[in-house]
Amino acid sequence: QVQLVESGGGLVQPGGSLRLACTVSGRSFRDTYTGWFRQAPGKDREFVSARSWNGVYESVRDAVQGRFFISGDNAKNTVYLQMTNLRPEDSAIYVCAGSTIMGATQSSQYEFWGRGTQVTVSS
Repeated sequence: QVQLVESGGGLVQPGGSLRLACTVSGRSFRDTYTGWFRQAPGKDREFVSARSWNGVYESVRDAVQGRFFISGDNAKNTVYLQMTNLRPEDSAIYVCAGSTIMGATQSSQYEFWGRGTQVTVSS
């Protein structure tokens, strides 16, 4: 059974930072393009960032380019999303997702999903 388990969400002030983690189990980490989507209330789910196990394939949403950074720890089957200079509009449920398609950015291309973690940016 494939499981993606997120951690690291929370409440942070504007301009602050958070690091999300997603650990993959039940399938090969090397065969999984792993990343993050987010969904705010009343809005569609949107792609944030994803990477392959070796970083050869990596995608980042334009709106977070230069503020969010994705990395991985292959020994721990874990992908991290370091979020800096957070803005209120970054508030959302962040969901970890896995795909068999390297470079995937559409939610329909992702077969595996975590439960999500809440990120709230507010003063």
